[in-house]
Amino acid sequence: MLSADPIFGNEARIDMDLDLEPDEPPPPGPPSRQTIYIADEDNTVRFIGYETQSARQYLWRLGCILTCGILGLLGHWFPHFWLRWVAKEKAFKDIDDGFVVVETAYRDIALFPIRRVHYPYYISTAFPTAGVESGVQQTASMASLPKANGNANGNTREDPADIVLDNLVIVDYRYARFALDPRSGLFSMLKDWRDPSWKGVWSVRNGLQQPARHQRWMLFGPNVIDIEGKSTASLLIDEVIHPFYVFQIASIVLWSLDDYYYYAFCIALISAISVTTTLIETRKTIARMREMSRFSCMVKVYVDGGWTERDSTDLVPGDIIDLVESQLALFPADMFLLSGDAIVNESMLTGESVPVSKVPVKDQDLARWQDSQDVIGDSAKSFLYAGTRVVRVRSALAADGSVGSAALGLVVRTGFNTTKGALVRSMLFPKPMGFKFYRDSIRFIMVLAGIAGLGFCASAVQFVRLGIPWHTILLRALDLITVVVPPALPATLSIGTSFAIGRLRKAGIFCIAPSRVNISGKVNVCCFDKTGTLTEDGLDILGVRGLERSAQRFGELIEDVHDLPMSDAKANFLYALATCHSLKVVDGEIIGDPLDVKMFTFTKWTLEEGHVAGTGKIKGKSSGETRPAALVQTVVRPPGSGQFKLEDALKGPAKHAHFLELGVIRTFEFVSSLRRMSVIVKRLKSNSMEVFVKGAPEVMIDICDKDSFPEDYDDLLSYYTKRGYRVIAMAGKSIEGLSWLKAQRMKREQAESGLRFLGLIIFENKLKPGTTPAIQALRNAHLAIRMITGDNPLTAVSVARECNIINQAAHVFSPIFIRGNAMTRFAKLEWFCMDEPAWKLDDYSLKPLTPPAHRLVDAEEVDYQDCALVVTGDVFRWMINHAPLETLQRMLVKTQIFARMSPDEKNEVVERLQILGYTVLMCGDGANDCAALKAADVGLSLSEAEASVAAPFTSRTPDISCVLEVIKEGRAALVTSFSCFKYMALYSLIQFTTITLLYSFASSLGDFQFLYIDLFIIIPVAVTMGRTLPYSRIHPKRPTASLVSKKVLASIIGQIVITSAVQFWAFFWVRSQDWYTPPRQSGPKSGDDNHLQASNYENSALFLVSCFQYILVAAVFSIGPPYRKPMWTNGWLMSAVIGLSLFNILVLLRPPRFLSAILELMTLPFSARITLFLAVVLNVALSMTFEHWGTQFVAQAIGVVMQFFKGHRRVREGKIYKAVEGGMR
Repeated sequence: MLSADPIFGNEARIDMDLDLEPDEPPPPGPPSRQTIYIADEDNTVRFIGYETQSARQYLWRLGCILTCGILGLLGHWFPHFWLRWVAKEKAFKDIDDGFVVVETAYRDIALFPIRRVHYPYYISTAFPTAGVESGVQQTASMASLPKANGNANGNTREDPADIVLDNLVIVDYRYARFALDPRSGLFSMLKDWRDPSWKGVWSVRNGLQQPARHQRWMLFGPNVIDIEGKSTASLLIDEVIHPFYVFQIASIVLWSLDDYYYYAFCIALISAISVTTTLIETRKTIARMREMSRFSCMVKVYVDGGWTERDSTDLVPGDIIDLVESQLALFPADMFLLSGDAIVNESMLTGESVPVSKVPVKDQDLARWQDSQDVIGDSAKSFLYAGTRVVRVRSALAADGSVGSAALGLVVRTGFNTTKGALVRSMLFPKPMGFKFYRDSIRFIMVLAGIAGLGFCASAVQFVRLGIPWHTILLRALDLITVVVPPALPATLSIGTSFAIGRLRKAGIFCIAPSRVNISGKVNVCCFDKTGTLTEDGLDILGVRGLERSAQRFGELIEDVHDLPMSDAKANFLYALATCHSLKVVDGEIIGDPLDVKMFTFTKWTLEEGHVAGTGKIKGKSSGETRPAALVQTVVRPPGSGQFKLEDALKGPAKHAHFLELGVIRTFEFVSSLRRMSVIVKRLKSNSMEVFVKGAPEVMIDICDKDSFPEDYDDLLSYYTKRGYRVIAMAGKSIEGLSWLKAQRMKREQAESGLRFLGLIIFENKLKPGTTPAIQALRNAHLAIRMITGDNPLTAVSVARECNIINQAAHVFSPIFIRGNAMTRFAKLEWFCMDEPAWKLDDYSLKPLTPPAHRLVDAEEVDYQDCALVVTGDVFRWMINHAPLETLQRMLVKTQIFARMSPDEKNEVVERLQILGYTVLMCGDGANDCAALKAADVGLSLSEAEASVAAPFTSRTPDISCVLEVIKEGRAALVTSFSCFKYMALYSLIQFTTITLLYSFASSLGDFQFLYIDLFIIIPVAVTMGRTLPYSRIHPKRPTASLVSKKVLASIIGQIVITSAVQFWAFFWVRSQDWYTPPRQSGPKSGDDNHLQASNYENSALFLVSCFQYILVAAVFSIGPPYRKPMWTNGWLMSAVIGLSLFNILVLLRPPRFLSAILELMTLPFSARITLFLAVVLNVALSMTFEHWGTQFVAQAIGVVMQFFKGHRRVREGKIYKAVEGGMR
C-alpha cells in the first residue's frame, strides 16, 4: 500500500478491505495494538497505545524553543517523527498518562487522549459477559450497583466473572466511543453493547430505575449529535502552519531583512485575505453542520415506575418513551416500537419520501437485536430511526375499539451511535481523496528547490573566491530559494479557482470546497439521483386500459374514471383501483406511496381508515399469543355515496342496504422480490370477498388464468414500456363465503393465485425540462452516466430511456436470485433481459449469451456495447460481499442504473467507482444523498437544505444543467491552474538564470528591478490569466491533471531551453561589445554589506531581455480551446500583455531618464538596443513555434524515455476501469 503524502494525501484509490501496513513487532506483554473494523465507515483502523516520556518531552520542548518552532512544525507535519522522539509504545491497560494513535488504511494518523472515568459498576454494564443470565423477570428494587439490565438484584445466579469496575478507560474517536475491557486489555465499540435482559417486550416494559439511567448516561453520554466547534484561534493556527503559509511568512521576514518592503507587504496582504476568507467559510460550514445535526425536544419517559417529562438529551438505551404524549416532530433516538402504530417519513435515510408504516416489535425480533450489529429483516418494520419525521403516531386499540395501551418506544441507541449519527459522521469524516495535480505540484516545487540548491552551490564557490562576507552569502542563498520557489505560487494557483467560483456563484451555484473545483475538471463519470433530480417529484397518471366486453382485447386509453365502463363482476377494475393500495389518512390528507395516491385520486372515491370498526383477535399457531387486528383496515366509497352504520360491513347480505362501500379486510404488503401487493376486500351487502392484486405486468402471467389475458397484452405492454411509461397491472378474483377469520389466516400464495386479469394503469414520470439536453451534452462529451436511485428498477429504466442515459434500442439486463438471497453467501444470480426474459447473460463474464431462437435480433447482431445493466440494492450488496472480483468490477463498469439503493449503498457505489479509478460527480437533491455527495470527488446538491452542507457544490438551478457548468468551470480552472503553475515555474527559472549569471561576478538585480518584475509584471499577468472564460461545450477529451505528463514536461523543458539560451547569448554578447566596460570588483555596496552591485552592462542586458520573456511565456501558456475561450477574448489579460509590452519597448528603446535611474540601467548605444529587441522578437517566434508544433515531437521522445524506465505495466495505477472495459469488448 502506498504511503500518503503528508500534505495533500495520495491520489491512489485504496480498497476499503486493504490490510494496514505492517509495522515493527509490538513490545512483549499485554496488547498495545489492536485492529478494529468500523462498520459505519466500512473501514479498518489500528489503535496503538503510547505513553509520553517526561524527560524526552522536555528535551523536545527545549528543541522547539532553540529552533524557533521549526522542530515543532516538523513534528506537526510528520507525526511519526514526533512519536519516535517523545513517546513509547505501551500496553493499553498500563497507560497512565498517554494517548492512542489511530491509523487508518490511508496512512492518516491522529492522536486521541485516553480518559479514565470513575465507573463503580459491574463489568457487564459496559461489556458483553458470556455468563450473564437475565432470562428471569427481575424485581424493581434497586441496590447501589445496577446490573446489565438496569436492576440490581433478582438474578437467580451470579456470574463470578461479572466483577465491579473502579475506573473505565475510554477513547472518543471521531465521535465513536471505545471502552477498554480490563479482562482482554482490548477496546470494544460501545455502540455494539446490548442489554442481555432484552429477551422480549415483557422484559423491558418496566423501564429503568434512576441509578441505572445514571450509569448508562456515564457510559454513552448525552443523547445529542453535537459537533464540536473549533475556536477562531485554533482554526487560524491550523491554517497558518500549513507548509505553504510557513514558507510565505519566512519569505516575508527575509525580504524585510533585505529592505524589500513593498513586495513583502503585497504578499502579506494577499496571504492575510486568503486566510481570512478560508476561516470565514470554515466557520460558516461548521455552524451549518451543527444546526443541521443538533436536535432536542421534551419527551415523556417511564422512570422509577412513573411517567416524567425529560429533555431528549437525557435519554439512554433502555428508556421507555410515550410517543403520543411527547408530541414528537422527529424521533430523538433509535427506538423499537413496543405498542401502537406509527407512520414515518424516512427520506433522510432511504431516499424515498414515501410514508412508511411501523408495527409493534415481536419478541423474537427484540431478542435477535442482541446478536445483530444493525437492524435486519422484519425488525426494520418496528424500528424508528433517529431524525426521521413523524407523520402520525397512534395508541394501540382495545378489543371494543376504544384507545388501549399507549404508543411506546424502547430507546436502543443514542447520540452518534444512532443511524443519523453515523450519517453525520460520514459527512464530517469523508474518505480522504488526493488529486494528482496537487501531489505533482509539491514534487515539482521540490525539484525547483533542488535546482536552487545546485545554482547556489555554484554561486557560493564564486562568492567565496570573490571574498564576499558569509552573512551576505547566507542571505543571497535564502533569497535564491524564494526566487526559484516563489511564495506567491499558492495564491496564483488559486486565482483560476477563485474566478471559477465567482462565475459559478453568478450562475446560482455555490461552492464551499474550492479544492473540488479543479477536481471537477477531471470528472469522467456522472451519477444522478432520479426523483427530484432528473424528474419532477412523483408520477402522473396517463390513463387506464381495461378489457373490452365483446372482444378479448384492450379497450381505449381512458383518461377520466367516468369513462370507465362498469362491470357486473364482483371483482372489477374500478374496485381494484379504489382498494388495492396501502394508503392512510392523516389530518384529512391521504398519504402513502405517491403512485398509490395518484391511482386512488384518479378514481375520485373517498377513503377513511377503518380502525373505529373495532378489533378482532387472531390466535397465533406457534406462540399461542393473541394479537388484536382492525376488523376493517380501510373503507372506500364512491363520490356522493351515503354512509352506513359500521356494523353493516360485518354482517351478511343486507337486502335493504343501498350504500356502495368497500372495506379492506387484509393487506399483503408490497414485497420487492415478488414485485406485487394484494388486498382482501369485503363489499357491503355481499356474502363474498374479493382479492385484488397490483404489481409488475411480468409477474401477472404466473398468477392469473391464461384465458383472462387479452390477445394484444404483450404488444401493448411493449409499446408503453419502450416509450418510458411506468405500467402497473391489476388482477382480481371473488371468493364466496369467505369469513373474516379465514381471510386473516389465508396464506399469501392462496390469495394470489387463480386470478383474472383486469387491466393496466399507465403512469408517466415527467422529466425536468433541462434533463435530456444536459444528458445529451454529457454523452457527446463521452462521459459515463449512472443513475443511483431509491426507486424501483422498472421506473428507473423507463426514465433512463426517456432522457437518453440508455439508448432506446439498448438491451437492459437485470439480475434476480435463483438460489438464496442477499444474505446467503452461496446464492446464485441469473441475469435476464427485461424485454425478453428468456435471453440471459453469462453470470461470470456478464456478456450476453446466444439470444433465444424466436428473438428478433440475430446472435451475430448483438452489440455488447448496446447492452446495459440495472442492479438493485440487495444484489449490489451481495456482489460486494460474495461475487468474484472480476464479476464485481465488470458489474460496476457496465451498470448504468442502480435501483432500490439505500443512502449507504449510494455511498458505496460512489466509493467503489472511485476504487476503479473513476473521478466521480454525484448530483442529488435530498439529505438522503448526503453521504454519497460527500464521498464523491465532486458532490452537487440541488437543494439548499441539509445536503448543501454535505455537498461541495449547491445549485439554485433546479435541474442538472448546473452539472455542465461545474464541469466546464472545473476544466477551465484546472487548465488555468496548469497555465499559472507553468508560468510561475518559468518565471522562477527565467529569474534564476538571470540571478545565477549575475552572481557569477558578485552582482544581482536591483531592488526596483525586482519590484518591477514581481509586482508590475508577474502579479497583473498571473491574476488576469485566470479570467479567461470556459469554452462553450465540453470536449470529449479531459485535460491532464498530471504535471509530469509528456506534453506538460515537453512544454516546460522547451521553453526553459529557449529562454535560457537567449539570456546566455545576451550575457556573452554584451561582454563582447567594444563599448562594454567590466563592473568594479568591489563586492557589496559600501555601507551595506548585504546588497550586491546592480549597475553594470550585464545586468541591464539581462533585465531588458527577461522583462519581455515574463510576458512572452504568459502568452504561450494561455491555453484556449478546447477547455477555455481563446486568449484574445480575455480583455484584462490582453490589456496587461499589450500595455506591459509597450512599456518594456519604451524602456528598451527610449527609456526616460528617471526610469533609468530608478531601475539602475546603464546607457546602451541605440544599435545595441535594436539588437536586443531583435533577439526578443526571435525569442517570441521560437517560443510560439515550439509550443504549437515542437512540443509534440519532444513529448514523443519523452514518452519513449519514460516507457524505457517504467517498463511494461499491464494496468496504469488507478485506472482499473480501462482494463475492465478492454476485457469486456
